Amino acid sequence: MARKTSAVAGGVGTTMPVFAARADGGIVVDVDGNHLIDLGSGIAVTSVGAANPRVVAAVTEQVAAFTHTCFMVTPYDGYVAVAEALNRLTPGDHDKRSALFNSGAEAVENAVKIARAWTGRDAVVVFDHAYHGRTNLTLAMTAKNKPYKHTFGPFAPEVYRVAGSYPYRDGVVDGTAAAARAIDQIEKQIGAENLAALVIEPVQGEGGFIEPAPGFLPALAAWCRASGVVFVADEVQTGFARTGDLFACEREGVVPDLIVTAKGIAGGLPLSAVTGRAEIMSGPHEGGLGGTYGGNPIACAAALAAIETIEAEGLVERAREIETLVKARLTAIQDKDDRIGEVRGRGAMLAVELVRPGGAEPDPRLARDVAKAAHSQGVIVLTCGTYGNVLRFLPPLTIGDALLNDAFDVIAAAFEEIR
Repeated sequence: MARKTSAVAGGVGTTMPVFAARADGGIVVDVDGNHLIDLGSGIAVTSVGAANPRVVAAVTEQVAAFTHTCFMVTPYDGYVAVAEALNRLTPGDHDKRSALFNSGAEAVENAVKIARAWTGRDAVVVFDHAYHGRTNLTLAMTAKNKPYKHTFGPFAPEVYRVAGSYPYRDGVVDGTAAAARAIDQIEKQIGAENLAALVIEPVQGEGGFIEPAPGFLPALAAWCRASGVVFVADEVQTGFARTGDLFACEREGVVPDLIVTAKGIAGGLPLSAVTGRAEIMSGPHEGGLGGTYGGNPIACAAALAAIETIEAEGLVERAREIETLVKARLTAIQDKDDRIGEVRGRGAMLAVELVRPGGAEPDPRLARDVAKAAHSQGVIVLTCGTYGNVLRFLPPLTIGDALLNDAFDVIAAAFEEIR
């Protein structure tokens, strides 16, 4: 840690005061030999495990063949195979095309570029509590100031924020009513004729694992279709079986015009994608999309192996099994502790929102203290939320029930001890 402090920029923080030596199967082993139960998955990245055998074998084979040529110079099969897989797996049976990039933020930014090229419009709508990345444009799209936006402006223009759906806090349990509120705001303040894209996380991630009221997403998607606005689903955190569906927007039958994926796509290697309707994806001119490392051959090999693992090992269903186990454990804690305002989430993307006793006032201190107590007992857990008062749980989909129960024994004890 002393070496990290003397060599790494201070703006790069760490959650845990340990250094990883190896990891897999829901366990991270640090350089001192401590075994930590992983409820973070590198922020929803290592869904198939941090050393998945299929991924390791595919990456090893690809490294021995070649590490890079740049797809824009001399293309290779892996990139095309990943695009074919994404076109097959993402929602909708329409004709699709995909483009590969490196990070979630890069893919979100390219989705906006594609939508602007297709529509000839400039404006982009995002939502309260949204998180879309750390580039200049995606920071403009992200809601939370600290630690993401503070001191880094000015940000890209023509990004507009509207009210979303947060049933626990806004009290609106009718998703169509919440959507009507957002649409009214868009039409009055922006105008559909100026709007290129509406970008939304089907379940908000950093904002607090907020699941919108039923009907919210379908109503927005229908309005977008009627208005010629590109509906973009940011499934960077929710994609690839994380929520108990292959993609979260499938739960209500929503078919996005463009879908953005990253994180769980490649077993821990940097890869992201934009997949969408062929006609919209054809909007940018040839050469308008790309990047030196986009769709790197090693990352593509890892992605194909990760997708094979998800399908072969039934990890969509496994995510639902994790939801059943973890929600039961969290609800049992909530029954005895009124500081847990809500248990929510889907699949292996679950959370508790913490409040002061007897009300709904956010309690970020409690979230920090419970997380710190868990860390001290060898359980990796993350916080999130606009108010910093949400504990989020993102175990790898390959974790066993015994480890999950061990981890939530620690979480339950932390709530008992911290008063």
